[in-house]
Amino acid sequence: SQEVYSDDEDIVWDTLRYEASLEAKREPLLVSFLHATILNHKSLESSIAFHLANRLSSPAMISTQIQALILEPLQNSPRFRRSLRADMMAVRDRDPACTCLPDVFLYFKGFHALQTHRVAHYMYKNDRQVLAHYLQSQVSQNFQIDIHPNATMGSGIMLDHGTGIVIGETARVGHNCSILHHVTLGGSGKKGVDRHPKIGNGVLLGAGATVLGNVEIGDGCQVGAGTLVISNLEAHSVAVGVPAKIIGSFVDVTEQPSIAMNQMTGTKDFDRMVSYSDQTFSNAEGI
Repeated sequence: SQEVYSDDEDIVWDTLRYEASLEAKREPLLVSFLHATILNHKSLESSIAFHLANRLSSPAMISTQIQALILEPLQNSPRFRRSLRADMMAVRDRDPACTCLPDVFLYFKGFHALQTHRVAHYMYKNDRQVLAHYLQSQVSQNFQIDIHPNATMGSGIMLDHGTGIVIGETARVGHNCSILHHVTLGGSGKKGVDRHPKIGNGVLLGAGATVLGNVEIGDGCQVGAGTLVISNLEAHSVAVGVPAKIIGSFVDVTEQPSIAMNQMTGTKDFDRMVSYSDQTFSNAEGI
């Protein structure tokens, strides 16, 4: 696939600026806002630092302080810069409610929470835990999303809607995952141990799904809305229920349900992708 970012070319930033300029022409009341947050900046890093700082500022830490704080890991971490762009594209490509990149950048709180977590994670790993926990608290207060700063998040992740998502201290989420609102990646209750879930690449976690303990969700799994997972799921499984039951698996092992975002069984598009262990599930309303 074509790179979205390099030292010489930045397709995501160029597209964001172009689409923001179109939006400014369509809506005169937002011209000042679009210029202040996007069009007046020379890079995506500068723009996201400015925008997040304004969203996260408080009497305890003003926006200019937070802006400098966000710029530090962006300048020092090529991985963060790549993930920022991959996360933006993930939302634009997967969310049918998203019409353009400015929508993601300006308004999607799941995206904002994830980028702030990346800053907090950088601080946590560089012996600035108190500051990392401050950012975690601000994200929880402003976006209603709680991600421990030690949790490891891959790139190309979409936190859809975002409200109520909880991700614990030793959790790990792979690349290209999609996580819907009210998902919990919770602990086993033990202290000082690796106690949170490990989510593979390309996984889709439906709204309200709960995964508890140090369990592994294999690559390319789909976990239905409201499902409770307390044991490992093999790669490419489709699981629903309380507790989770594997009802089938994806026929094509390269399938990434997180990208397709198809949550409806009983439809031709979904059923052609899955080999059901129990054929009654192929007539269900959705997962």
